[in-house]
Amino acid sequence: MSPLPARPTSRPPRRVATAAGPAVLLLLLAGLETVAMAHQPARPHAVMGATALAVCLCTVPGARIPLTTRAAAAAVVSLTGSALLIAGPRPPHVWGLGEGLALLLLLAAVVRRAPGRTAAVLGPLLGLACVLTPLRDLRPGLFAVVQAVLTVVVAAYSLTLRRQDAQRLRDLAAVRAAERLELSRELHDLVAHHVTGIVVQARAARCTGLEGPPADATFERIETAGSEALGAMRRLVRVLREDGARAHPLAGLAEVRTMTDTFARTGPPVVLALETAAAHALPAEVAAAVHRIVREALTNIRKHAADATAVRIGLRSVPRGVELRIANDGGAPARLSEQARGGGFGLAGLTERAEAMGGRLSAGPAPEGGWELTAVLPLDGGATA
Repeated sequence: MSPLPARPTSRPPRRVATAAGPAVLLLLLAGLETVAMAHQPARPHAVMGATALAVCLCTVPGARIPLTTRAAAAAVVSLTGSALLIAGPRPPHVWGLGEGLALLLLLAAVVRRAPGRTAAVLGPLLGLACVLTPLRDLRPGLFAVVQAVLTVVVAAYSLTLRRQDAQRLRDLAAVRAAERLELSRELHDLVAHHVTGIVVQARAARCTGLEGPPADATFERIETAGSEALGAMRRLVRVLREDGARAHPLAGLAEVRTMTDTFARTGPPVVLALETAAAHALPAEVAAAVHRIVREALTNIRKHAADATAVRIGLRSVPRGVELRIANDGGAPARLSEQARGGGFGLAGLTERAEAMGGRLSAGPAPEGGWELTAVLPLDGGATA
């Protein structure tokens, strides 16, 4: 199976500009607060301005300075500033709103995205810094309560998102494991069959009328190589099939027709158009992939497009492959749109299968309305991948 594409190491310029927007606003807010509080005593005013500026700068995203380093620096600077202002003479108003919001932003990012142990250390430090910032004033009053409540809410919500992200990664891993199991079944049914045929033919050729040591040695090498390949393939199948599931015959276009007929009995009618040339030229492994894609598409239609009145499935030849198109005239709910962008675990598995075969798969709104799924699979997918 071809590896999944690696995530880009640097963010696109547009994303960096979008992520830097809140940091710029916080810096402006901190600057306005510093100017507005110029009447405060010089020492507390300088400490407040310096800490607010440093903490807001830590929210600026950048590839060179990781999030954990920026968050740790912000926590140390804010806690140091709070200690200096609380321990000394306390002026009436020195709490910076911009600094408090910056600390909440960093707290949310650390709790959700930082490694577990790092988040367990930095999260409480940032939370303590958030709670202490209003206490710098002589009479914090309601601001201290509001900041404490916001800190708890932001931490709890970010922790919930972190758990959802972890669950999603586990679900995707399960999908990939199931896809590997399916590929191991196809490997057993197809490759083993062909390699066994090579071994059998080599043994039969040795029993024919060919004579001479060169012919015997050649056939023996063919038999040995085929037997070794067969053994290696079986070991690979055992590695992929961790749960020892039994192999079953591969499904093909005949099963696609049966499946669409069954679907039409309880759902919208299905128009199945299989180009004769494409159907006859379809290898068994590509036909199995077509069956899996059609099955997943019909399942999604039943789940998410209950208002669909017709389904169209077409298979036609394209240069060096075949194109499978599945369309329905139902609405496209928001959650299905998320699946098309990679959120659907079924489509994620099918996309991985198509890419492993050297093809591609996409889903989205159809130009004529409704929803469509398109897959292009090469006929020589095994060799291409």
